[in-house]
Amino acid sequence: MSAAVPAAAPAASVFDRPLKRLAALLMPLLLAACVSAQQQPYEVAHRAGPQISPEYLAMYGERPDEQFPLPETDLSEVDPRYLRREVAYPTREQPGTIVVDTDNRYLYLVRENGRAIRYGIGVGKQGMSWRGRATVGRKAAWPRWTPTPAMIARDPEKNGPWAGGMAAGIDNPLGARALYLYQGDRDTLYRIHGTNEPWSIGKSVSSGCIRMFNQDIIDLHSRVPTGTNVVVLNRGQLLTPEPGESFDEFTSESSI
Repeated sequence: MSAAVPAAAPAASVFDRPLKRLAALLMPLLLAACVSAQQQPYEVAHRAGPQISPEYLAMYGERPDEQFPLPETDLSEVDPRYLRREVAYPTREQPGTIVVDTDNRYLYLVRENGRAIRYGIGVGKQGMSWRGRATVGRKAAWPRWTPTPAMIARDPEKNGPWAGGMAAGIDNPLGARALYLYQGDRDTLYRIHGTNEPWSIGKSVSSGCIRMFNQDIIDLHSRVPTGTNVVVLNRGQLLTPEPGESFDEFTSESSI
């Protein structure tokens, strides 16, 4: 009896070998794509933020020796171009003059040789309603603030308690210092003052005149005497109050 002959294996398809080779070549690419797709959220989540120089951290650091100890300014919410610096500033204005550029949100203290100290500012409605020349009629450190009658009538619950004036302090909307602008003996009701809302610097804000970081208004206040010339540039159309609206919201005080 003859031995059984094993069944022949099925004939290999002519396509099997090329397909297996193609799969072997593509496998590393497919695995790499999977790994990349899994790692992408990790890389995006750990993207580095802007670096703040030690110079600015010191410049806008806390001021514990102030009458009301001043906390540091959170620079993470501030556009760096509005931080204080010395810049080239060719102008016909004399050194010592303050130039307020409301359109570009900068205030310049003119220096010698075509230079100036540039500060970032926030511009309120009062700041967008006036332009011209004035002088610093008086200065105040940690001023009081009194809401106008229009403010009290508009929001008596919020502003009524301060009808007699808000004492100086960290929460006062005039901040650490204020410069009061006069034309001759007339108060323009225009103010350059500090703010407890540093995020508003570089922006158009709802109320007030010209606001600065508290550390910057302290610096400016220390550099300029009473009688300093001030030029306010406002190239756009001047803002006018709506019926019953008042723009001098952050300008009054019952005493210094």
